[in-house]
Amino acid sequence: MAKELRVKKGGKEEMYEALLPQIEGLLAGETDTIANMANVAAALKQTFDFFWTGFYAVKDGMLTLAPFQGPVACTRIGYGKGVCGAAWKEARTIIVPDVNEFPGHIACNAASRSEIAVPLIRGDKVIAVLDIDSNYCNSFDETDAKYLERICRLID
Repeated sequence: MAKELRVKKGGKEEMYEALLPQIEGLLAGETDTIANMANVAAALKQTFDFFWTGFYAVKDGMLTLAPFQGPVACTRIGYGKGVCGAAWKEARTIIVPDVNEFPGHIACNAASRSEIAVPLIRGDKVIAVLDIDSNYCNSFDETDAKYLERICRLID
């Protein structure tokens, strides 16, 4: 069933608070992880208009490109490599205010200036990483981390 997303403008926290129950509704009853990733990526892109929003799924010992919104992206990322690989290895959210200052940053697109990577953890295992890029420095903070971690916990 098609659903329409209602985007609320305002402060970042206010926007996440309005988005969270809508994402819960989008994911309710859907058990396909790929479908849920696709809807989450679309909802985040539509709400915040981030430069790139998407997922990398752990597959055969690599992070492999999964549903996303934005320009074409790197297809595979190694364990511990770049921001996403580090989030996978460390099983924690990583916020990078300026990607040019992150050692080993993987530049899938030169327009990306800041990034946040949030692991999707099932049990004690990272199964995927939500990656969001901005074309501005210092776009992400602890507010983003808090809400994006909550959103990732909703994905089956």
